[in-house]
Amino acid sequence: MTANDFRKLALALPETEERQHMDHPDFRVAGKIFATLGYPDKSWGMVKLTPFEQEMLVEAEPAVFVPAKGAWGRQGSTTVKLKAAKKDVVRCALAAAWRLAAPASLTQQFSSEANTTIEKPRAKPKKASQQRIRRSAKRHR
Repeated sequence: MTANDFRKLALALPETEERQHMDHPDFRVAGKIFATLGYPDKSWGMVKLTPFEQEMLVEAEPAVFVPAKGAWGRQGSTTVKLKAAKKDVVRCALAAAWRLAAPASLTQQFSSEANTTIEKPRAKPKKASQQRIRRSAKRHR
């Protein structure tokens, strides 16, 4: 993914505008920033998520998503390594960040148009041999 791809995905969200903040582009809905580009350098983006959403993305895609440093990161600001990112995953993260910043009336409209929520990754199913070993171990206790 490139910075231009990130920009296009962000601007595709309803009533989003691009502005400048601290010498790098940001994306806003209803005047509130939900994403930025170019911080800490041009190879990164940032999305403002809840700490829970951040945790889910970092767990699912650790090569792509990294909590921002300091208090911002603890509050959910999440950096995005653009080169490692896939468009569908970033689209989902941007939509989640947009929803947090947008007014309720706008989020209700958007929610009916697309289902883009961040969910906890499902645990991988255990191999049958592992399940048999665990059952056998329980019987012998």
